[in-house]
Amino acid sequence: MEQVFTWRSHGGTQGVYSHQSKTTGTPMTFSVFVPDHAPGTKLPVLFFLSGLTCTHANVTEKGEFRAACAKHGIIFVAPDTSPRGDDVPDAEGYDFGKGAGFYVDATEAPWAANFRMRSYIEQELPELLAEQFPVDLDRQGITGHSMGGHGALTIALRNPDRFRSVSAFAPIVSPLNCPWGEKALAGYLGPDRATWREYDACALIEKGARLPDLLVDQGEGDSFLAEQLKTHLLADACAKAGQPATIRLHPGYDHSYYFISTFMAEHVAWHARRLALSHVQTQLA
Repeated sequence: MEQVFTWRSHGGTQGVYSHQSKTTGTPMTFSVFVPDHAPGTKLPVLFFLSGLTCTHANVTEKGEFRAACAKHGIIFVAPDTSPRGDDVPDAEGYDFGKGAGFYVDATEAPWAANFRMRSYIEQELPELLAEQFPVDLDRQGITGHSMGGHGALTIALRNPDRFRSVSAFAPIVSPLNCPWGEKALAGYLGPDRATWREYDACALIEKGARLPDLLVDQGEGDSFLAEQLKTHLLADACAKAGQPATIRLHPGYDHSYYFISTFMAEHVAWHARRLALSHVQTQLA
């Protein structure tokens, strides 16, 4: 792992790092904020998965999470949204290819060799973090925005024993039922829609996947809400399945980081409470 930059901020260290990923076969860059802490202390970790066209830098520069993470003693990790490099395949348009990995393990050529963001987030990156940072892997939370909200929900639903808390900002809740999702899943996974269902939060809940709770914030002024995000489908799936969920609609807010940064501190606090509770439960067990 190579340190690219570090800065002092809010009583902690904000860094950007890169490494050669075995999972994607490419260099991968991510950012990590580590609050000051007592030597030897292991801290809970919150992953933030970003949306279409983004890198680690968007939330790192505009997310306004550091003060809340310092207050609650949480490490904040922001990976990239796809593999990158001159040898990595790409496509025209912003919603497929580089910057649009959709947090899947692709099975179709030419994407299968590199576009394995599911395995990267679920396996390789947490293991690397545990080697290099004071991360407590028994206290992992995950959140994300838009495409990254889709990633956070589906990864948590597939791994409820590993990700103890999950939230999302304006997530794509059902890629099976929106143009962004249909394009991406068909391209990465092929035409068999049955194989797409493990990457659809609503389908996973319908199949029986459960979480202790989830939090979603969505702006009612979001131009993508009606066609791409379809928050009501998640609300309906949770209600039908009895899945506890807090789904909040906010008048006037759009899809931007002005919206995300407004509610970021609430999300960090929400994760902190649940990660602290999971730690107590583990100690009692």
